Amino acid sequence: MPPQAQLTGDVELLELRILDGPNRFFRRPAVKLEFGSDRSGAADAVATAAEAAVRGLHTGLGLAAPRVTSRTSVDGRRVAIAFPWRRRTISQAVGAAAARVALGISSPRRELRGLRAVALGPLPSLPAARVPIVAVTGTNGKSTTTRLIAHIGGVAGLRVGMTNSDGIYLGGELVEAGDWTGFGGAGRVLSEPAIDVAVLETARGGILLRGIGYMGNDVAVVTNVSADHLGLQGIDTVDELADVKAAIVRITKRSGWVVLNAEDPRAWAMRRQTRAQWYAFSLDPDAPQVAAALERGGRAAVLRGGWLVLRGGGRRAVRLARADELPVTFAGLSRYNIANALAAAAAADALGIPTRRIAAGLRSFAQDSAANPGRLNLYERRGVLALIDFAHNEAGLAGLLDVCRALAAGGAERRRAGKVRLALGTAGDRTDEILRALGVLAGRAADDVAISEKRHYLRGRDLEEMNRILRDGVAEGGYRRKVEAFETELAALQGLIKRSRRGDVVAVMTHVERSEIFDWLPTADFHPVDVAELRELLGRRRAAGDPS
Repeated sequence: MPPQAQLTGDVELLELRILDGPNRFFRRPAVKLEFGSDRSGAADAVATAAEAAVRGLHTGLGLAAPRVTSRTSVDGRRVAIAFPWRRRTISQAVGAAAARVALGISSPRRELRGLRAVALGPLPSLPAARVPIVAVTGTNGKSTTTRLIAHIGGVAGLRVGMTNSDGIYLGGELVEAGDWTGFGGAGRVLSEPAIDVAVLETARGGILLRGIGYMGNDVAVVTNVSADHLGLQGIDTVDELADVKAAIVRITKRSGWVVLNAEDPRAWAMRRQTRAQWYAFSLDPDAPQVAAALERGGRAAVLRGGWLVLRGGGRRAVRLARADELPVTFAGLSRYNIANALAAAAAADALGIPTRRIAAGLRSFAQDSAANPGRLNLYERRGVLALIDFAHNEAGLAGLLDVCRALAAGGAERRRAGKVRLALGTAGDRTDEILRALGVLAGRAADDVAISEKRHYLRGRDLEEMNRILRDGVAEGGYRRKVEAFETELAALQGLIKRSRRGDVVAVMTHVERSEIFDWLPTADFHPVDVAELRELLGRRRAAGDPS
C-alpha cells in the first residue's frame, strides 16, 4: 500500500510504489514516486528535486546513479518519476528518502546517515522463461483472443498454460479461479514444469500496480486501445493508457513478433517501440499498414473475400477459413471478433504452429458459456433471444449493439421487426463522460433500455448519481421513454424478457452475475444457440428480403 501522504506547501507525495517487473517506465523492475498538487505545474519543481535527490543519494552511498524518467499528467497536477532498482530494500529506502528531501522535510546529509544502515535487500525475482510466452493486452477482446490462442495451441498438441480474468488454466482445465491477469498469474503459470507455451492475458492494472511478471515475451498481441478505466492510478487519457499497454511490446524479444491491430492508430504506433518483427492484422487487406509490415519483412493476417488469410513469411498467401463459418465471429456478424480471430491466428503463426492446425483451432473454438463465458453467449426460447456479454465500455457496447440489431433483423417475423432490449450498466470506476457516452449509445441503438445496477461495483460512486448520468446519456441519444432501474443484472434480464415478443433480442451487459444468469437461463427454458441455428436465423432475414 502507498504510504501516508506527506504534505509540503500544496504538493504531496501521492504514492511510492515498487514495481517488481517490467513496467510503464522501464523494461526492468523500478521504483515509482508520484507527486501531486491542486495547482497545475506546482509538482514539477518537487519532482525535479526528487530526481536529483535519487541520483545524489545513490552517489553518496557509493552506488551507480540510475537513469530517472518522469511522466506528467495532462492537467499538470501530478508528476511521476521512476528509476530502476537492483536491490529492493535499499532502492525503496532511497525513494522514500528522496521524496522527503524534495518535499523539504529532510536533508541529503541526514538521509544518507540513515540509509547507510539499510540492508541492500533481495535481487529481482522473476521466473526464468523455459517456454515461449505470448502476452495479450488491449482494451477489448483480450480474454477472447487469449482463450482462442490457447485453444489453437491445444489443438496443435501443445500443453498450454493460460491466465485470464477468469482464472489460471493448465491444459484447458481451470486450476485456480479469479482474475489472474497480473504479476502473480504470470509467475504461477511460468512455474509449471509441464507446459509447452504460456498464453498470458495482461491487463493495465497489473502493469501499473506491480509490473509484468517476467522479463521478456516471444509474442505480444495488442487488440486495440480505447477509453476505459480512465482516471485511475494516474492514467487519465487514452494516450497514457496506450503507453501502459505498450509495455508488453517493449519487452518482446528481438527474435519475436509484435501482433498489432493495423486499424487502431495507437496500437499500430507501438511498432516504433520494439526491436521485434511486425505482424499486422486488419479487416482491410489493402490497408497501408499491412503493406508496411510486409515491406519490412513482416507478416499480416487479413480478411480478404470473406476469408482469414495469412501473408508474408516467404510463402504464398494462406487461406485459413471463411470468417462466417467460425463460431467466434457469430456467423460473421461480430466484426470485432473477426479481428480477434485474425489476431489469434497471427499469434499462433508467430509461434510456428502449422496453418492447418490454426484453421482447425479457429473452426472448433466454441462461442459458448463454457469456452468463452460472458462474451456474446446467445440463448433462445420460442423466438426470443438472450445475449450475454461483458461489454463494459463504449467500444464493447457499440460492438454488442451492432450484433443485436443484426440478430433482431434475422430473428424477426416477416410482418414485424424484432426489437433490441438492452440492460445497460457498468462498474462505477468510469468517468462521467464514459458513463454518459454509454447511455448515448444505448439511447441511439436500442428500442428498450433498462439499467442493471452493479451495487457491489460502485467503487466509491453514489448509485443514484450514476443512474442519473446513464439516464441523461440515454435521453441525449434520442430515447424518450422512462428508463427503469433493476437492482441486479439477473432481474434486469428477467424484466426485459417478460416484455419481449418473438423476434426480440434481450442483451445484458454482464459483470457481476454471469454465473447466476447462466444457471437461470436453462430453468426458464432458454437453450444455447449454436452456429448452425444462428445461420438459420440469418437465412430468415435474407428470405424476408432484407439485403443487409
